[in-house]
Amino acid sequence: MTEEQDGPAGFPAPPEEPRAFAAYGGRRQPGWDPHARTSFDPLAAVRRETDPSCDVYLTGTVFLDIVFTGLDAAPVRGTETWARGMGSSPGGVANMATALARLGLRTSLAAAFGDDKYGEYCWETLERGEGIDLTLSRLVPGWHSPVTVSMAYEGERTMVTHGHDAPLPEGPPGGAELPPPARSCVASLRPGQPQAWIKDAARAGSLVFADVGWDETGAWDLAALPDLAFCEAFLPNAAEAVRYTRTDSPQAAARALTELVPLAVVTMGAEGAYAADGRTGETAEVPAIVVPALDTTGAGDVFTAGFITGTLAGWPLADRLALAGLTAALSVQEFGGSLSAPGWGEVAAWWQRVSEPGSGLDRERRRYAFLDGLLPGPAPGWPRRRAVPTLGFRGC
Repeated sequence: MTEEQDGPAGFPAPPEEPRAFAAYGGRRQPGWDPHARTSFDPLAAVRRETDPSCDVYLTGTVFLDIVFTGLDAAPVRGTETWARGMGSSPGGVANMATALARLGLRTSLAAAFGDDKYGEYCWETLERGEGIDLTLSRLVPGWHSPVTVSMAYEGERTMVTHGHDAPLPEGPPGGAELPPPARSCVASLRPGQPQAWIKDAARAGSLVFADVGWDETGAWDLAALPDLAFCEAFLPNAAEAVRYTRTDSPQAAARALTELVPLAVVTMGAEGAYAADGRTGETAEVPAIVVPALDTTGAGDVFTAGFITGTLAGWPLADRLALAGLTAALSVQEFGGSLSAPGWGEVAAWWQRVSEPGSGLDRERRRYAFLDGLLPGPAPGWPRRRAVPTLGFRGC
């Protein structure tokens, strides 16, 4: 393996000028299929006839994401900046829903969709393109879809968003009396704003996996997160975890959080992730896979989706962290949020690359040995790149 041919840890080197689907003039490249999904079921070994038909339920706001790619630097005030590529996709909660669905989990999303072209595009992409159940979602007449414009450069992104709250009637998400029966639910906790559906879901037997956003109040008070009492797992990033627990390290923060929630997972960016199980006392830490990041949008959602998949499948704690880290690393190699979420085919292709004699990736081969014999069929050709659909070329 040479540096010119491959990137770190078995990943291909990124293209010299990252391009989205639109940059190819709308022509699908040979072997590219943005809607390809594997029939591999990671939960096949644990499914029972009496289980809920839904693996994961989630609710939230769907945005239309417009991503400009191939920028060399941030736009400068008073100037016009040309991007080498552009793509559009559903964003917001759709990032998580897509990541879950591409990993083979039966996913149900309750969200509002505008009756404009943006909303129509997002609905069609999620339902038909990704196989996500939108039975509990609503079409809202006269409401325009929220839009986010994202500019990716230097491994980071800058976003501008516009939208209004959907004029929905009072009541639980999706208009249902209760969340549907599901193995698990994904929730985003809001300081000082309890969400009744989280308690209802937990009491109905769902495992609730929760994250939290930046506390704009600056209080960082765990008492302001009463819904933690109903969660199976809490997955903050290191900065959030340390502030909430008043500890001096992500590891100490994770252990402190297990006093409130059975399983605490703290993501540490380039340092990897650390998890503590309050029931068993087990801890695990997995280093990050170093890659040249093109766009980090949605990487946290992809990480959570990988961890949920491993948890529902009954894997050891360290293996769950490893899968989560791998899927996140695969995602940042591509542009866009939901667009970048990998499926099992890409995981299999990466493992095939790592397993090749002379790859020089001994650490990764040892850490991810659990993938051997688990993955479906022969891996697809390497590298496998996802096309980026746009509104203008969706009918190609």
